[in-house]
Amino acid sequence: YLINMFAKYLKRIVPRYSIPNAITYKQAMLAGEGYPYTRPFIARDDLAFLQYTGGTTGTAKGAMLTHGNLLANVEQAWGMYHSRLTEGEELIVTAIPLYHVFALTINCLFCIRIGAASLLIPDARNIRAFVKELRNYDPTVITGVNTLFNALINNEDFCNMHISKLKLTIGGGTSVQKGVEIKWFTHTGLHILEGYGLTECSPLVAVCPFNVDEYTGTIGVPVPSTDVIILDKDNRIITDVDVPGELLVKGPQVMRGYYGREIATQKVFFGEYLKTGDMACWANRNGYIRLVDRKKDLILVSGFNVYPSEIEDVIMLHPNVLEVAAIGVPSKHSGESVKVFIVRKNKALTEEMVKTMCRKHLTAYKVPKYIEFRESLPKTNVGKIMRKELREAELRKMGINPGELATEENTREKTDKTDK
Repeated sequence: YLINMFAKYLKRIVPRYSIPNAITYKQAMLAGEGYPYTRPFIARDDLAFLQYTGGTTGTAKGAMLTHGNLLANVEQAWGMYHSRLTEGEELIVTAIPLYHVFALTINCLFCIRIGAASLLIPDARNIRAFVKELRNYDPTVITGVNTLFNALINNEDFCNMHISKLKLTIGGGTSVQKGVEIKWFTHTGLHILEGYGLTECSPLVAVCPFNVDEYTGTIGVPVPSTDVIILDKDNRIITDVDVPGELLVKGPQVMRGYYGREIATQKVFFGEYLKTGDMACWANRNGYIRLVDRKKDLILVSGFNVYPSEIEDVIMLHPNVLEVAAIGVPSKHSGESVKVFIVRKNKALTEEMVKTMCRKHLTAYKVPKYIEFRESLPKTNVGKIMRKELREAELRKMGINPGELATEENTREKTDKTDK
C-alpha cells in the first residue's frame, strides 16, 4: 500500500485513468459481506493470471497463465538451483517490480516455495539507496537485469563493499553483456547466471547451471521437462552449432494462449511448440543455447544479418562506455545501416575510438555507420533499453512515419485486435 501511494502521489508515475463500470475492491468486499464463504476448488488448468506482454516490440497481449503453468515453473526453478539454496534461509533481492513476470515467479512465488525472505527495492534507479539496503541486509541472492548490474558495478559505494553472504546472481529480462559480467565477477567472485524466459512461458525456459566457472555468453540449458528446438526460415530443425534460427519451446510452463486473441494464439504456436520470436543458436553439443537477438530487432545490411546485441557486446568492452544500444536505420545504398547510441563514462571517448574498436572485433558491414552520444537511453520500468523507441525517433527525424514500415507481423497484430 505504501509503495503504491509513493508511486502515485509522490513520484506521480501513475497516469490518470478511468475504467467504466469498475467496482473497487472495498465495494466488492462490502457487497459480499453477508454471504457464506464457500472454498473454491482450483484445478491445475484453471486460469491464474492474465499476464500482459511488455509490448516493447509490438502490441501487448494477455498471456493466459494457469495455476499449473506457474507451479511447474516454480518447481523447474527449484530443480535448477536447489543444490545451491537452503530452504528457509535465503534473502533474495527484489529490484524488479513484482508485476513483471520475472519477479512474479522468481521473487514472489519461488520465494514462497523455498521459504525465502524478499528484500523489496521500491526504486532500483536510486542506486545510492539501493546500495545502502544491500549493505544493511547482506542478501544471499540478487536477481536483476543487465542495466541494474551495470549501474551497480559503476557505483563507487558498491565497489567498496563486500556482500559476504551472496551465493547466487541471476540475470534475466535481456541479455547480460560480457563487459558487465566480467566486472561483476571481478568484484563479487560470482558469475551472473543468465536465464531466459518470456511472459508466455511463466517465464522461465532456460538458465545457466550454477556451477559454471566462466562467462559462457549463453542462456544455459532448458529447465527440467522443457523441450526446445531451433527452426530455420523454412521451418526445418537446426542441429548444427552456431547456426541461428527461431527458438521454439514446449513444456508445462507454456501458456494456454492469448486472452481474446484467437488469431494471435494460432500464429504463435507451431504444433505443440510456442514460437518465441527470438533468434538463437546451439552454442555447443552439450545443449547450451546462445540467444542471438529479437527477430524484430534484426538489422539487414546489404542482405547480411546483423544482430544488435553482438555490436553492443563489443562496444561495452570499452572502459569509457556506460551504456549502448544499436538499431538499424534506412539506407538507400545498403537497405539498412547500423546506428549506435552511447552513454559515456568519460567525455574523452570519440566516435573514431568506438569505430576503431568495432573494426578490431567485427566484420566491416557490422561496424556502426552512425554514432550518437547521449546522456541517457530510454528504458522500460524494469530497466530494459527500448530499441523500438530509439528506432521510431530516428525514422521521424528522417521524415518517415514508423507505422509505414510496420512489419508483416505487426500488421497482423493490428488486424487481430478485433478478435474477441
